[in-house]
Amino acid sequence: MTTQQEALFLRSDELAGLAEPAEYVESVRDGYRQRGEGAPAEPRTKLPNADPPGFFTGYLAILPDTGAMGTYTYGAGFGAQDAHFMLSLFDAESGEPLALMDGASMNPFKTGATGAVGIDALARTDVSTLSVIGSGAQARGQVRAATTVRDFDRIDVYSPTKQHRENFAAEMNETLGPTVAAVASSAAAVEGADVVITATNASQPVFDGDLLEDGTHVTAMGQYDADAREVDAETVQRATYVPDLRARTETDAGAFIQAAEDGAVSADHIHAELGAVVAGVEPGRTSDEEITLFDSGGTAVETVAAAHMLYERAVERDLGEPLEFAPASQALTGK
Repeated sequence: MTTQQEALFLRSDELAGLAEPAEYVESVRDGYRQRGEGAPAEPRTKLPNADPPGFFTGYLAILPDTGAMGTYTYGAGFGAQDAHFMLSLFDAESGEPLALMDGASMNPFKTGATGAVGIDALARTDVSTLSVIGSGAQARGQVRAATTVRDFDRIDVYSPTKQHRENFAAEMNETLGPTVAAVASSAAAVEGADVVITATNASQPVFDGDLLEDGTHVTAMGQYDADAREVDAETVQRATYVPDLRARTETDAGAFIQAAEDGAVSADHIHAELGAVVAGVEPGRTSDEEITLFDSGGTAVETVAAAHMLYERAVERDLGEPLEFAPASQALTGK
């Protein structure tokens, strides 16, 4: 007789609202602390498809202290011209499945939390102005999380469509303490900013690195493709460069890869992974004049950390539908 292992299927609407941005930040920070202490994680594998155009991608990590491991996979484009996210979560002690989640609604929150962990680890403590280039879902997640780790007085937003940036400013003004204003250019956003976040789908740099003032922190999170970048070689060269995973600088961290191809930097320019800074293995910022850059392309570190937090909340609230998985020792018989 086959013994079934019960897991949970958790819908997107069940996961929405289970945690506040600060709680995502706390769980993701601990995930990167574990990564800095040696927890295994691999950068995404991205498989392009020509006809119909789209890509299928995924990444994985084990967080021993959290007691969880998982994968995050999604397909984007193809015939439906949309994206669908599946997140599988396993117990890192037993190896048994815990949950299968619809991973779309949590994405901006866990990604925003990663950006906030980067800000907390690398930005000056006395920052007061934040600028975001981009006005979509990811920009919302970044800004909401950022305000949980630093006290900003003003937030500027720029995106090419005037209505989009003005709508973003109006929406954020209703929910956040700092004054949020739309500005007319990326240069206006960058000049004088203490923290700059790029959250775009642009394939070319969205601002001139010469405009960055000493002491600025930059989080670039919108691109994970060797042929695309949101920040230029000047920005990478001027900054203390910290990626989420070092291996990404050879696969999909386009800003670093293209800066290296231009001869602006070499592998020695990589300061440390974010996890090493969070864990205290390597220093973060060492002076108020230093420019810092966190290159956030997305990993399963933040995904597994956030997913396990949401899973525990869901269990407490008796959410989800049971799924049964047969262990391979009983089901993998070939009969």
